[in-house]
Amino acid sequence: MATIRTEIQDLLYEQASVLAAQMQISPNELFLLAIEDYIRRSRSQNLLQSINEAYADGLDDSEQAMLEGMRRQQRQLADRD
Repeated sequence: MATIRTEIQDLLYEQASVLAAQMQISPNELFLLAIEDYIRRSRSQNLLQSINEAYADGLDDSEQAMLEGMRRQQRQLADRD
């Protein structure tokens, strides 16, 4: 089982090295970019999930009124164009 994992890791590292060379950066820099991107997307996903949970029960009256006001204003701005 360890042999298969090592072969997969070697293949992945080789592909990353080729990509890094194409990007003219080191493999370490590529891995740092990948980790930063993963963390950024994970945080965004967590934020979206929190927002969805907060609004899962729908909008209250004040939020609904604000939404309607925003829609009216958006229509007015669109009509000006």
